[in-house]
Amino acid sequence: MPEARTSTPRERYRTQVRAEIKEHAWEQIATAGASALSLNAIAKRMGMSGPALYRYFDGRDELITELIRDAYRSQADTLRAAADAGAGLAGLAHALRAWALDDPQRYLLIFGTPVPGYRAPDDVTEIAAETMAVIVGACAALPSAPPSDGTADAFDAHLEDHRQWAGDDPAPSPVLHRALSFWSRLHGVLSLELAGQYTGMGFDPALLFDAELKDLLGP
Repeated sequence: MPEARTSTPRERYRTQVRAEIKEHAWEQIATAGASALSLNAIAKRMGMSGPALYRYFDGRDELITELIRDAYRSQADTLRAAADAGAGLAGLAHALRAWALDDPQRYLLIFGTPVPGYRAPDDVTEIAAETMAVIVGACAALPSAPPSDGTADAFDAHLEDHRQWAGDDPAPSPVLHRALSFWSRLHGVLSLELAGQYTGMGFDPALLFDAELKDLLGP
């Protein structure tokens, strides 16, 4: 029995044009940054009128949202694939760095300077939360060590009542704390590296990344 068609020629053409628009948008971002994104300039590159292009995207913010969704989805899928292949926290860290270096503009769009006047919809946050869920899972698999003074860390205690960002994950506060430290410190190193802040300082950013990771993993 032949498979039912899932889309019409018109729908496939629309998908193709939207993909081409996004390719041109990434080129603009690489050249001048997301804040300079111009649908009219993209339309000109594609030999279309401005109003014609607006049949595919309602405006700049919708286009930026699509690019951000794609970036977060790519990151989440990359880390999920690494975790499914058996990678622990160290493996996830290296998968994250490889993903970032593969396309710096994609990384900087979601972790760099916010686009003035733009606010991402809630579903973008939900996709981003998938990445954190993978990190929390990897942290939960690590052996835990009791605090040296026998008391709960102040931030661990704070997280007991401030864990909305972790959704329904039942992980205890020390695990969530470790996941946040992993996410914050490694993204800090990556953001500085991709923004060119280490240029001219004379050291290898990859070795700094590994040193931060080793410190996070502990003995």
